[in-house]
Amino acid sequence: MRQVFTRMVQGTRIVGQLVLVFIVVTICYDAIQRYAFAAPTSWSLEVNTFLLIYVAVMVAADVQRTDSHIRITFFVENAAPALRRAARAVVAMTGIAFAGILTWRGALMAEQAWDYGERVSSSFGTPMVLPYALLPLGFGTLALQFLFDLIDAFRDDPPDQLG
Repeated sequence: MRQVFTRMVQGTRIVGQLVLVFIVVTICYDAIQRYAFAAPTSWSLEVNTFLLIYVAVMVAADVQRTDSHIRITFFVENAAPALRRAARAVVAMTGIAFAGILTWRGALMAEQAWDYGERVSSSFGTPMVLPYALLPLGFGTLALQFLFDLIDAFRDDPPDQLG
């Protein structure tokens, strides 16, 4: 199961990189259209706003898996092995709780957007269920990654590095 999960979150990272390239290209296109031709796009801001949700939320599990986020490690690295293990377990349990709550609330938001047929009030009219659905998906995978981190803390395995 863990290997399937690892491949899945690696896929979200690759898609996230492609999304960032798309965002850069479309923002440049919109800027050229706006300032050179006085004809801005009607969709660029809306689409890119929702794609930023993907980049921020969907790749979070892979960032946690590879331990590639910014953090201060001075005290933990200089602590005894038992204290390091306990710190990893506390961080994992806190992460499970945080990501679990956001998964639950995101699912409620997506369900309500679906039930009420919410759309963005723009000419593009994106259904709000699409960006809202990214919240439970992204935070759900993050909660699962924190669960794996908790298991590893008790096994005393080091964090997975770019595997």
